[in-house]
Amino acid sequence: MGRNDLIRRLPVYATGEHDCPYLDGETACTWFVDPDASLSPGLYSNLIRQGYRRSGRYIYRPGCDACHACQSLRIPVHRFRSRRRHRRCLKANAGATVEPLPSTYREEHYQLYCDYLQARHPGSEMSDPAIGDYLEFLRTDWCETLFYEFRDENDTLLGVAATDLVADGLSAVYTFYRPDLPERSLGTLAILWQINEARRLGLDYVYLGYWIKGCDQMRYKADFRPHEVFNGGRWLTVA
Repeated sequence: MGRNDLIRRLPVYATGEHDCPYLDGETACTWFVDPDASLSPGLYSNLIRQGYRRSGRYIYRPGCDACHACQSLRIPVHRFRSRRRHRRCLKANAGATVEPLPSTYREEHYQLYCDYLQARHPGSEMSDPAIGDYLEFLRTDWCETLFYEFRDENDTLLGVAATDLVADGLSAVYTFYRPDLPERSLGTLAILWQINEARRLGLDYVYLGYWIKGCDQMRYKADFRPHEVFNGGRWLTVA
């Protein structure tokens, strides 16, 4: 049985309609693969290629009937062309070092994660995560996840990019970094590193998750060109 057949046989469940977190006035619905289904690295890789996304042990995709604004976006790393702002970012971080680490608990990482969420989501439930929730969100037991750790010239922690290794690329799960250093553009730096790392590993893509045209929170993803979006069951190039 081929992997596409296995995907079609996976039990998938839909949420009820809820307010869209990205588009005002819109409702949303999400399809989740049964978290108790038997998954493997190969099957997960194929789901990623079919426009799915991982959050903890949950794999999902948008299932909205009336709206198809959410599109999975990936960067073909061998065709990627850096822009002036990317080169400025690399120059600003010329002394930074990156080390791939196993996805295990480190107190320094957890504290940075908390600082990042408190800056991004002040006053919300997200801003005070428990240690167990932190690791459950970033990793799972049926795929290989690395924590790419970024440090500055003085060995001070700058950020961590939780990244899944899939068959044809790297999937950016979540990146958190020091919120007090906007001049370093650390989120952009992490993606540029993932692009170069995928090239070094002989892989083809960096998967950045979902993108919505016109959504300010996701605008940065489309800044990496060319990129591809998953639309109508196939990947389309955006130059």
